[in-house]
Amino acid sequence: LEERDVLFIDEIHRLNPAVEEILYPAMEDFQLDLIIGEGPAARSVKIDLARFTLVAATTRLGLLTNPLRDRFGIPVRLNFYTVEELEQIVRRGARILSMPLGDDGALEIARRARGTPRIAGRLLRRVR
Repeated sequence: LEERDVLFIDEIHRLNPAVEEILYPAMEDFQLDLIIGEGPAARSVKIDLARFTLVAATTRLGLLTNPLRDRFGIPVRLNFYTVEELEQIVRRGARILSMPLGDDGALEIARRARGTPRIAGRLLRRVR
C-alpha cells in the first residue's frame, strides 16, 4: 500500500478471524504486527504502513464481529437500486453485449433483479 491508497475488502464478513486480528492495528495505527516463528522462538515484528483508507462491503452486517465493526469510522448503508435504475443498467449491458433487447424485456429483467445489478447482469446473460 502506498500513501492515501484505498484497500477494498468485499464480503468482509467472510474474513478469517486471524486476518481480522491482523487488520486491527493496521486500521488503528497503520501498523502490521506479525508473529514470526512458533513457540518460544516466536518473535513479533512491527511493520509501519502508509496511511490508507479501508473500505469494506458486506451483505451480512450481522456476521461482522463488534470489534471489527466498531473500527470503521463511517459506516454507510446503501439502498437497493430502483427498478428504473436497474432498467438503465440492463439496457447498457445489452448494448455492451450487442444484444437486441426490447423495452418489455429490460423492464422484466429489472423487476426480477431484487434491487441488485449483479443479479440483473446474470439474468441478462441467461436470456441472451
